[in-house]
Amino acid sequence: MKNFFIINILFFVILSCQPSQHQEISSKDPLEDENVYDSLLAVETGADDYGMRKYVLALLKEGPNRNQDSTEAAQIQRAHLDNITQMAEEGKLVMAGPFFDDWEVRGIYIFAVESVEEAEELTKTDPAVQAGRLIMELHPWYGSAGLMKMGELHEKLAKQSI
Repeated sequence: MKNFFIINILFFVILSCQPSQHQEISSKDPLEDENVYDSLLAVETGADDYGMRKYVLALLKEGPNRNQDSTEAAQIQRAHLDNITQMAEEGKLVMAGPFFDDWEVRGIYIFAVESVEEAEELTKTDPAVQAGRLIMELHPWYGSAGLMKMGELHEKLAKQSI
């Protein structure tokens, strides 16, 4: 899980360098071709004219109830990871991962939803939030629609699941 965030960033960089399945591959240098727009991929990812879309960024912060014993904390963490997987499979969560330092912000989520209210409903499904181990600070965010392909790429690169 610790490497999930950094791996996701690296995957995004790699993804942005890969040709789309919908694009014709020519012998021309793609860096010289100024018109590589893929309308099918744009629709599939919800991209606007700039290749961007709305998301909601969640900062996962330490919650007020972090005094569980190690067994209970491990059970909550397992349920938290299972919830992440479920939201990703539903297409509602495109990126998640922890931070490596000892900061009050423990990790991030990037939700593929239109509103903070939708993201708030999703955060209520998180067992770590329910237990009070985490709270989430939500912010509307505008980012590359390419993030919508992150899960697909990650599955091809992960030898084992979280």
